[in-house]
Amino acid sequence: MSRRTAWDWVLLALAGLAALIVVLPLLLLLLNSFKTPDDYNNGGPLQVPTHLSFHGIQAFWTRVDFPQKLWNSIFISGTVAVLAVVVSVLNAYALGIGRVRGRFPLLLVFLLANMLPQEALLYPLYNLFKNVGLYDSQWSVIIIFTAIQSAFGTYLLASVYGTFPRELLEAASIDGAGRWRTLWRVVVPVSWQTLSVLLIFFFIWTWNEFLIPVTFLISNDKQTVPLAVASLQGDRLMDVTTTSASALLGLIPTLVFFLLFQRTLTRGVTAGAIK
Repeated sequence: MSRRTAWDWVLLALAGLAALIVVLPLLLLLLNSFKTPDDYNNGGPLQVPTHLSFHGIQAFWTRVDFPQKLWNSIFISGTVAVLAVVVSVLNAYALGIGRVRGRFPLLLVFLLANMLPQEALLYPLYNLFKNVGLYDSQWSVIIIFTAIQSAFGTYLLASVYGTFPRELLEAASIDGAGRWRTLWRVVVPVSWQTLSVLLIFFFIWTWNEFLIPVTFLISNDKQTVPLAVASLQGDRLMDVTTTSASALLGLIPTLVFFLLFQRTLTRGVTAGAIK
């Protein structure tokens, strides 16, 4: 075993410092989420609480009806993730494998769609959904994010399917499989790891969105977890323990989701798109 050099120790120290910088805000969040307001006022953010208090969690839970907001976020994020992956697969199958005419200009359009800032979309989308009667409906947010996420998914998958093994497609054609059956019986199973990574990313990206949901979901019973957390940032609400508890409760669902699908994400990233 080779001995560590001075440079190795420097890199190790830098890695430890970077890890501390990442973990420290989470530790402060945990520390202040289980304090009483008196503990925070007397000892500050770094003081260890005298006893565990669930005051902040209970206050946030009841004040914003957290179970309802949690279900709204799960419903919107899950629906967007599934629909965006399906739309991405259909588009990419036509562009990457079907080789439709105008493939490169279409891919350029999808690429440009990912570069548009959301602020530029708010006014036309507001008028559109106002006219069709979907304003203040969760389906307006679902439709918008399905289009946004599937633009990225289409651009990525079209590149992947452009290198799809032609031997598999020819074998499926010889066996009598049509295009639709080839897609769902050959292409999707082979590229499932890539699709699972997209599904995870689409879910987390949609969960963390704020600007479009706050614009299109004005009814309290239709809002999501990030909007519930932001609702505590008013002029009259200076309870740091409740704010910390709200951030903790907003973080836990995505953390649990990520941990549940960590192995799937790791396999998808390391194994590549096509085996």
